[in-house]
Amino acid sequence: MIIEYLPERGLHLRDAFDLDKLKLVFKAEATVGSPSLRGIVIVDRDNALVPIDLIPVLPGRPDDKSWETAYRKMIASAAALNWIDADANAIRVHIERTF
Repeated sequence: MIIEYLPERGLHLRDAFDLDKLKLVFKAEATVGSPSLRGIVIVDRDNALVPIDLIPVLPGRPDDKSWETAYRKMIASAAALNWIDADANAIRVHIERTF
């Protein structure tokens, strides 16, 4: 699943059923701390913390009960790999920049 950022569209999901490859793709520069990032925290050049509750409300999320079940399973797997920041209730994701 790809969380994509475009200035004219903001954040949205692509490939929402590909839950094995979660990443954040910037198609343009985004200002750190900008409201358009909706609580995403940039940890360093290559990593970000994405609020777990943000992903299910982004445009592009399938309106499908099986997606919700698969998403919760992905979060549980990420927790087992220590990719969840419990204090921030966020998942660590890799950042890609394509601009």
